[in-house]
Amino acid sequence: MEDGRVRMYTCGPTVYNFAHIGNFRAYAFEDILRRVIEFNGWKVRQVMNLTDVDDKTIRGANAAGVKLADYTKTYKDAFFADLKTLNIEPAEVYPAATDHIPEMIDLVAKLVEKGVAYKSDDGSVYFNVRKFPGYGKLAHIDFDNQRTGARCLGDEYDKENVGDFALWKAWEESDGPVGWDSPWGRGRPGWHIECSAMSMKYLGETFDLHTGGIDNLFPHHENEIAQAEAATGKEFVRTWMHCAHLRVNGEKMSKSLGNFFTLRDLVEKGWTGREIRYVLINAHYRASLNFAFSALEDARKSLARVDACVEKATEGEAPEWAKKHLDDFTAAVNDDLNIPRAFAALFELVRETNAKGGAGVLGVFKRMDAVLGVIFFGNEKRKVEVPADVQALLDERAAARKAKDWAESDRLRDAIAALGWAVKDSRDGQSVSKT
Repeated sequence: MEDGRVRMYTCGPTVYNFAHIGNFRAYAFEDILRRVIEFNGWKVRQVMNLTDVDDKTIRGANAAGVKLADYTKTYKDAFFADLKTLNIEPAEVYPAATDHIPEMIDLVAKLVEKGVAYKSDDGSVYFNVRKFPGYGKLAHIDFDNQRTGARCLGDEYDKENVGDFALWKAWEESDGPVGWDSPWGRGRPGWHIECSAMSMKYLGETFDLHTGGIDNLFPHHENEIAQAEAATGKEFVRTWMHCAHLRVNGEKMSKSLGNFFTLRDLVEKGWTGREIRYVLINAHYRASLNFAFSALEDARKSLARVDACVEKATEGEAPEWAKKHLDDFTAAVNDDLNIPRAFAALFELVRETNAKGGAGVLGVFKRMDAVLGVIFFGNEKRKVEVPADVQALLDERAAARKAKDWAESDRLRDAIAALGWAVKDSRDGQSVSKT
């Protein structure tokens, strides 16, 4: 819509807990999308919301006996740290829902004024889906075969429960101290109105691109469209993109199955951010991604192979054979973000570089990594991500050497070596490298 710039909204985290790898599958997809847009020479204005008031955050804060803002701050900080671990480019704006309550109240008031929303007996305000003729167009819902009419007060509900959804939720005792004054009484916004209000505030009433996980398609994104378009009379979003689910060892991720992992869980097990990123992006975004520890092991080996090759590469005019691999890579990422085929082009470049030498090839690796974000260059090679278990042993060894306990120092050196890392001592202390 705007020459040279794409306006893009991405559904961010609900900050009631640490984000899990299923969440990061979506954030990694959105990062690849952003990078490919930039790779093609456009700029991006990306807005990613932080849902810091909803059913889950209120329950969590009240159970912990702390203020909502204090409860969510822990998980906001953790989320931004996790983004850095995965080398995900920052968005231009991260609006928090609790900072935009006035915009939400204004949007709800506009919908009430237009007759597409109404106040119920309990003081909540609902959107009347029957008053918006286009409702269901994103999720392709057939109203005639759906159970309709029931009001949906909760933030999340099933596709079978199509009904009027809450724009403003009247305060109730379980909300505790959380609430804001409004024309309809004290309460709080529904989850769906948050994204409509914040996206339009920062990107305009119509913008280019909206993304999220496939689980957001209904009801969340469907409701966003209804709220925004009923209020403005304009098309809300030009293009929607959704990524498929992540599964772990072929099964749905579940705590009861013991296959539920946060990013921090994987880092504590010794995997690095770029190894995890490699696995998260190395599947087509519209295909289900099967996450397995064997895939992490393969990622570690593949990245070591790339690192060894990049060390041979130099700056300068790229040879024609290297340019061909870059052309193949470009065609792949521009073909609906076909990252598996893009990785194939990268490894063809690695294979031929090993065979023909790396003169002039470094720039091609850097160009590819502008999208992939997994390759180390120059000083980055020395800034190796050290797994938490290895770092703990290094810290113990540093303490043992300070105490001149040489036997313990040697024992810890062997323990670190068993994990695949070599320790080197110098006047400046100890350093570590992968073996």
